[in-house]
Amino acid sequence: MRKTYRIKNKFRFTVFVAVMVLIISVLMGMIVPVRAHAGNIRYIEVKVCGGDTLWGLAQQYGDPDKDVRENIYDICRINNVSAETLRVGDSILIPQ
Repeated sequence: MRKTYRIKNKFRFTVFVAVMVLIISVLMGMIVPVRAHAGNIRYIEVKVCGGDTLWGLAQQYGDPDKDVRENIYDICRINNVSAETLRVGDSILIPQ
């Protein structure tokens, strides 16, 4: 003889399943950590001169396999700068 179950409250069941999926995801993340970058990233340090722009620096020193806009985003994120806060004399790291 087989026992059958009936869901009495669909909302509670949905919340229970969502919480269980979240818990399992967190536990799996602890066991198998996700790595954003598999390879080693090299950086070049560049001193900003008069007339330099993020676009020009990204084109000149950035990763040639990536779009210039992605290089600019990486430069800004790594150095915590923007086009407005970049000043002559600043030293910035550019990923290659």
